[in-house]
Order: sequence, then C-alpha cells, then structure tokens
Amino acid sequence: MATAFWGAYFGAVSLSLVAALIAFTRSARRVALTGSLAAALSALYVLVYLGWVPVQGDLLMRLQAVLAVVCASVLGLLLFRLLGLLRDRAVARRVTGGMVLLAVAVLLSGSFTSQEGGLLLAAGMAWLVIPAAFAVSVRSARLGGRLGWFAVSGVASMSIPVVGLTWFALNRDQTPSWVHAVSATAATAYLVTMASAMWERYAYLRDVREAMVYGPAYDPITRMRTHAETGAMVGDAFARLGSDGVAVVVVSIANLQALEQLHGRAACNHGLFLCASRLRRSVPPGIEAGRLGDDAFLLMSRRPARVDHLNDVAHEIARRLSKPVLLGTSQDLAALEASRTEWMAEVGVGVLVAPPGMRPGVAIAGARAMSRTAWSYASRVAWYDAGSRQITELPLPAGAAG
Repeated sequence: MATAFWGAYFGAVSLSLVAALIAFTRSARRVALTGSLAAALSALYVLVYLGWVPVQGDLLMRLQAVLAVVCASVLGLLLFRLLGLLRDRAVARRVTGGMVLLAVAVLLSGSFTSQEGGLLLAAGMAWLVIPAAFAVSVRSARLGGRLGWFAVSGVASMSIPVVGLTWFALNRDQTPSWVHAVSATAATAYLVTMASAMWERYAYLRDVREAMVYGPAYDPITRMRTHAETGAMVGDAFARLGSDGVAVVVVSIANLQALEQLHGRAACNHGLFLCASRLRRSVPPGIEAGRLGDDAFLLMSRRPARVDHLNDVAHEIARRLSKPVLLGTSQDLAALEASRTEWMAEVGVGVLVAPPGMRPGVAIAGARAMSRTAWSYASRVAWYDAGSRQITELPLPAGAAG
C-alpha cells in the first residue's frame, strides 16, 4: 500500500517537473524555478523520510533532521515570495535573515541532542513555519488574490505528510498502512495546488504581457465592459431611473500619462491592467463597472439609498488602488518577472447621486470632475453635497484611518 500511494505521488512530481520545464521554455524562468524547486525538495523530503536512500540508522535520522530544516526554510521562503511578501527588499532581507537564523539555531541545537531529539526539533521548526505560512496565505486570500487560496490549500495539505512522515521516521515498525495512504494523498494534493498556483502565476504574466503590448482601448487589459457596453450600461440605468436616482462613481488615475513618459507605453498599460484588476476585486455585488476614457472607470448603482455603503466602497477603492506596485518596463516575459520599477497610482474618486431628471452626460461629467478634484484631497474621495450645492471632500469615517 505504501509503495502504491507513494508511487502515485512521485508520478505527480514527474508531471510537475515537466510542467515547470514547459514554463521555462516559454521564458517564465522564475515561475519554472519555483515550481521545480518545490516539487524536487518535497520529493527529496519524502524519499529520505521513507528511508529509500542508501543511508540507515543514526546517520539517516541526522539526514532527515537536516533535510526537514532545509525544506521548511526554502519552501517557506518560496511561498512568501509567490504571495508577494518579499517584493520589498528590506522586508525580504529581514524575513530571509530570520529564517536562516532559525534554521541555524535548530541545526546547532539538534547537534547536541540525540538523533530522535534532533528530528523532533526539526519537526518543531516545520510547525513554526506552517502557521506563519498559513496566516500569510489567508491574508492574501482575503485581499482577493487567487494565489492566496491555492496557498491556503497547499499549506493545509503539506502539514499532513509532515506529521505522517515524522511518525514513520520515529516509529517505523509501528506505523499503520493508512498513515502512508493519507500522507501520500495529502502530499499529492500539495503538488496539485502548487502546480495550479504556478499556472495561475504563469497565466497572469501572459495576460500582463498582452496588456503591455496593446493600448488601453484593448478591452482584455481591464477585462471590463467595452466603451460601447459602458454606454449601454449608462443608458439602461438612467432609462429605469427611480425616485431615488442613480449612484454614479468615477475613479480617475492622475499619473498614467506621466508613467508613460517616464517608462514607456508598456509600463503604462501594465499600470492600467493592475488598477483594473484591483478595482474588479473591490467592487461589491450590486454595483456595475465599466470603462470611461483611457484613464478612468465608471461605477453605477441603482440603490443610492445606501449612501453610507457607497462611501465605504469609495474609500476602499481609493485605498486599494493607491497601494504601490511593481511594474514591468519590457514586454519580455523573463524581464517582466524580474521587474523592480515601483509605481503608485494617484487615484481620485468622485461620488454623485444623480436625482431624477438629471441627464446621463451631466451626471457622469460631474462625477468625473469631482474625481479629478479629489486628487488634491487627503482622502482622495469627493462627493456632491446637495445641501450646500458644493463639491466637498468625503473624509474617512472615524476610526477607519488604519
């Protein structure tokens, strides 16, 4: 039973390495390196813990402890890098340095204990890394990243074979067969989720490259309604205008043209692509989104009575779109992976509740003008105060500044 289940696992390892090779031939070298390293290290971990190596006895336990520390360190760093935690160089140095210090401390402590004690210390390090990796994955998933959900599944799956193989290494003759079956199945699930994450990353890079090649009128860049479809959306909303009016929100980006002048058209298209991706994840159900020119987006809702909710959405959009991003300046896929050009969108959000009788063109032009006015506001959000008949800043709610 052990041979059968672990054989299926090593078959999945082979497929993962083939997929990584294909990605490498398509110039996605970092994606290929991450995928192949994750598959190869996990396979080596399983081989050594199963004892399928020409080393036995006390030396095997020492080797298992060392390999557990190495795998926990490297696979943890790979996961953090995949989720974007290591993009900032200062953060990357701190996280990498902390991981190296922890690994050295565990290895030195294990060298002064028995073979079983060293193995337990190494397993303990893995159980320090797993909760940290799980927390980072959950945070990424809650922010709307699909990679985060893959990482959550992968970390949860990998924790099972860590327990099962450690059990087998310490009690080889007393480990039931079902432990092998469960561990091998979970390890295979880990490979599947990591391969899916690698494919998601590879597909994302291909989308970015297409976005950088074409101009902002190319709709797959934003994956939103075309300009014509946005016009139809506006017409439909105002044709069914109720007594409460229509909520119109315009999101304008001030520095796209400056980005193009500094780094070229490809970088400008990449910035637009990232802003549209973040906007899609920020818009809740019930609010329709579309394009508005080359540097703005239009949001509409036929439920303007929920003004407080609309204000919260506007602040969330301004916050998410204003986070720094790393842009590619070359259309080459390998260069895109290694891009280090940091850019932050200067966003303005205009919120307007169009009353019955207001023409669509007037409402949208007014909301767009407010979004541009909001570029100078601290909160980056402007709205039309019907009482004073003035455009005013919509400050953050009390206690929401963090």
